[in-house]
Amino acid sequence: MKKKIEKIKKENVKFWTDFKGFIARGSVLDLAVAVVIATAFNAIVNGLVNYIITPFITYMTSGVSIHEWEYVLREEVVSADGVVEVTKISIQYGLWLQTIVDFIIIALSIFVAVRIIRNIQRKLHEEELREKAEKEAKEKAEKEAKEKKEAEEKEAKRIAEENARAQMHEDIGETADLLKEIRDLLKEGK
Repeated sequence: MKKKIEKIKKENVKFWTDFKGFIARGSVLDLAVAVVIATAFNAIVNGLVNYIITPFITYMTSGVSIHEWEYVLREEVVSADGVVEVTKISIQYGLWLQTIVDFIIIALSIFVAVRIIRNIQRKLHEEELREKAEKEAKEKAEKEAKEKKEAEEKEAKRIAEENARAQMHEDIGETADLLKEIRDLLKEGK
């Protein structure tokens, strides 16, 4: 029984640890922010439709509100004492049209927002690529300059060594000629 309780406690601790990790993940936080922003955005769109577009449509349709647009299938029957005997049945296409207008405005707004965000991301990405290309070009130029300098130094060293050998051979030749002259002079002087 004690082992079972310890096992349940461990599972409970693991559950809450996993839950904290899930909540702390960026995608969950991003989703929460998106829901809050979408709710606020929905209020803005509803305000646009209800306070600007709907009154404009009402004005254009001689004072008939879009909410009142309907096709009556069966009229309401009210008795003399004010009791509804038969309820009205109607197709309320005005409300349906308003829902469509809401959807179009929301879709258009989201499309524009996403397009702006993607353009910004594309420009940032292009800027990053340009900076990366410039950095790579600079590094390549520095590497080539370093390799060229090393090659020039190596060539200068080779030429200096070659000149030193040539000078040494010339000096040896001069020394040999001088020694021959000395030998010849010594032979003559005997």
